[in-house]
Amino acid sequence: MSNLFKKAIAFTDIHFGNKSNSYAHNEDCVEFVEWIIKQGKEQNCETCLFLGDWHHHRASINVATLNYSIDALTKLSQAFDQVVFIPGNHDEYYKDKRDFNSVAWARHIPNLRFFNDITVEGDVAIVPWLVGDEYKQMHKLEAKYMIGHFELPHFYMNAMIQMPDHGELKADAFQGIERVFTGHFHKRQERKNITYIGNAFPHNYSDAGDDERGCMFLEWGKPHVYKAWENAPKYRVLKLSNLLDNPDKLLLPKTYARVHLDIDISYEEANFIRETFSEQYDVRELALIPQKTIDTDFDETVDINFESVDSIVFSQLEAINSDVYDNNLLMDIYRNL
Repeated sequence: MSNLFKKAIAFTDIHFGNKSNSYAHNEDCVEFVEWIIKQGKEQNCETCLFLGDWHHHRASINVATLNYSIDALTKLSQAFDQVVFIPGNHDEYYKDKRDFNSVAWARHIPNLRFFNDITVEGDVAIVPWLVGDEYKQMHKLEAKYMIGHFELPHFYMNAMIQMPDHGELKADAFQGIERVFTGHFHKRQERKNITYIGNAFPHNYSDAGDDERGCMFLEWGKPHVYKAWENAPKYRVLKLSNLLDNPDKLLLPKTYARVHLDIDISYEEANFIRETFSEQYDVRELALIPQKTIDTDFDETVDINFESVDSIVFSQLEAINSDVYDNNLLMDIYRNL
């Protein structure tokens, strides 16, 4: 039996259509795919592995997002001998079965191999998002490598939230596998024989300051190697005093920044700083967050982008990517505190 690949480039969780099908995010996705192709060719990779969550919205696809999606998958299929593609939870219409998904049409793209069922091929176990009691099969699988889209307890969903033990799939189910590579959790992390390779690029403030995203190279029988996408969007939570000292370093192109006002300035001064930096640097967002109670005697006509604590909390809750936590329920709980 021949191996599934000789040398592969892998990525995961790109989420076309994220941020309400934003133009900027979809453009980032296509630019990232073009970067993947360039890196794959430079490293002589004949195979591309995608580990789930190609789309963000499971119930419907925006027409513009669909066009970006088709363009990107077509480019991948033309660049590699094979693209091994597994669906993630965001690609599945249902949470508890894989009857319908948002990427089924991709089966008709040449060189794209779509795996919607648990398969072992070329000493690689290929596992889509698990449904029902399929997790009980994992301890029976034996292979050198496994690629999947797993929700494992005690790993971090992002820098702040650790996945609780929900009593089903556990890390010790993969003892018959030399190395497991998985998508789903966006933070890159490793424990024993399990590797979350990290999402394609940062998507929100739960990724703030963590730029270790991009791709992974895997040559058969050799250690895996990561490479970060240098042109990725960046999320930063900063203090104004630090920003004023070194704006050239902190406000890189495509930066989303939340800046805490740790020094006393007026609304007019804060607004001037925001407008000046927004024009001078190619930042996508510059939100100023007050640290102290502000004197109520101010000019209400001043247009300044302050964010409340509530808006920050809600954005973090919305960013949680899990089928265990209900985002809407968490937000209702917070509203009632």
